[in-house]
Amino acid sequence: MIELKDIVVAYGERKVYDHLNLTVKDGETLAILGGSGAGKSTLLRLLIGLQRANSGQIIIDGTDIMKLTEDEFDKMRVHMGMVFQYSALFDSMNVFENVAFALRMHTKMKEDEIKAVVADKLRLVGLPGIEEYMPSELSGGMKKRVGLARAIAFNPSIVLYDEPTSGLDPVTSGTIGRLIKSMQRHLGCTSLVVTHDMNLAFDVADRIGLVGDKHFIALAPTDEFKNSTNPVVQNFIHGIDPDALIDDGKGMRA
Repeated sequence: MIELKDIVVAYGERKVYDHLNLTVKDGETLAILGGSGAGKSTLLRLLIGLQRANSGQIIIDGTDIMKLTEDEFDKMRVHMGMVFQYSALFDSMNVFENVAFALRMHTKMKEDEIKAVVADKLRLVGLPGIEEYMPSELSGGMKKRVGLARAIAFNPSIVLYDEPTSGLDPVTSGTIGRLIKSMQRHLGCTSLVVTHDMNLAFDVADRIGLVGDKHFIALAPTDEFKNSTNPVVQNFIHGIDPDALIDDGKGMRA
């Protein structure tokens, strides 16, 4: 479904990616981990077209999106949904208008059809009947779920999640995790989940990738990743600062 080949992203002299490669299988959920500034969210922006790589290829469903014009990319975006870290709801619009926004922009659906789609997507994220609420009336978890409802309005084949549990309590985070798995089952979509939440990654992902030093340090099925003997992976999982490690001849330890 998704393939990145030799991707280079640089801001002046500073490189975020240096010939990064990645293949994401059709229908899988891939969690992407990494420290702040490692380029996790950059990867999502490249896929959704909010940012362009300096060089390389990004192939989605057989099409190299690096070669597309903006108009051509717009047509591809309707097959992708993105859940932003801070929900990115329009404060001046109620829930219905937020979820319906892209349907009105990119389709010729009649109003009663749009109402039916919005109601269905809100039901899928566990928020039926809140169409008239304003974003200011919603909790953080509800905003995330409305953002998800908007992201899946077109029944996308790819859903991108940018820190979907950021700022949420553990119970609400668990709800978001269940929704991610539910969306994968319901839509059969390919999902990329950028997160710092190890519990979420272990719960929802088929594979986990750790980004650092301009490339993927590790990329493996979830159980294999969890049990990796790579000290960098284990340090990240357990929240250990690499600079606080010593080597006593018996392997790296705190």
